[in-house]
Amino acid sequence: MNARSICGYASLFAKPDLAGDEILAGAFGRSISRRSDSLTMLYQHDATRPIGIWTKLQETKRGLWVEGVLADDVQLAHEVSALIRQNVLSGLSIGYRPIKAKPGRGAIRRHLHEIDLVEISIVTFPMQPLAKLYDVPALVGKQTELKPVNAATAAN
Repeated sequence: MNARSICGYASLFAKPDLAGDEILAGAFGRSISRRSDSLTMLYQHDATRPIGIWTKLQETKRGLWVEGVLADDVQLAHEVSALIRQNVLSGLSIGYRPIKAKPGRGAIRRHLHEIDLVEISIVTFPMQPLAKLYDVPALVGKQTELKPVNAATAAN
């Protein structure tokens, strides 16, 4: 892997996000199979600012594990890479359309059973605070052994 490779959890199962949505295990299955394990990487959910591609999308027991590569010839990707290396930028966030959802109770607004994944962004403030990039890109593929870039905010 090169220095522009990144990895992390873009979504975590059974952990409500700041909007009260809880994504359940298996929610990404159909969407991943339709997308052939690759997806556009955006900066801050801005469709006019693509910065790379996610080359691996995999559901684990914990959530949606992703691995990707920042584009070599895109200035913004170079800037994002520098911010990641300096631990200034570490959030991941998914752009999706709900396919199957059921109403929740209390703090949980809805349970998402199936979603159509549209894009995954590198963001400053993720809606799911535990969705983070992981450190040491050389260890891509060993998600259970990695530590989040900012371990203090990713206690689970």
